[in-house]
Amino acid sequence: MATYNLFISHSWNYSDAYEKLIKLLDEKSYFDYKNHSVPSTKPIVTATGTDKELYAAIKNKIQGTNVVIILAGVYASYSNWIDNEIYIAKNEFYLPKPILAIEPWGSDKTSKKVKDNADLIVKWNTNSIVDAIKELSK
Repeated sequence: MATYNLFISHSWNYSDAYEKLIKLLDEKSYFDYKNHSVPSTKPIVTATGTDKELYAAIKNKIQGTNVVIILAGVYASYSNWIDNEIYIAKNEFYLPKPILAIEPWGSDKTSKKVKDNADLIVKWNTNSIVDAIKELSK
C-alpha cells in the first residue's frame, strides 16, 4: 500500500474543517498518508519570525509532498498565505505539485481563486477525496 505525502492548506481561524478532514482521512480503510501540514499547535516559525522565513518553511513542507490540498471555503479567497501556497506549489519546484480543491460540506459559495488553480475539484466525500489524491499522485 502506498503512502501519500500531503500538504493540507488551511486557515487556523477555520481549523474545524481541517480537523474534520484529518479525521476523515484517518478513518479511511486501506489509505495511508503522511501529513506535512502546519497545525496550529505546532507553528513552524515563532511569532517573531518574518514572512520570508514562513514562506521558506512552507516551501520546505510542500517540497516532499505528492499533493497540495486546499479547502476551498470562501475564506480562502481572502488569505495571502493560501496565495503563497498556490504559488509555491505551481512555481517553486521543477515539477509543479498538483492541487486538490475540496469544496466544504454543504457550502453554497467556494473560493474561485482556489478552484481556478486546482488540478482537481471534489466535493466533501471520503471516496472522492481519496480517489483524487491517488489520481493526482500518479
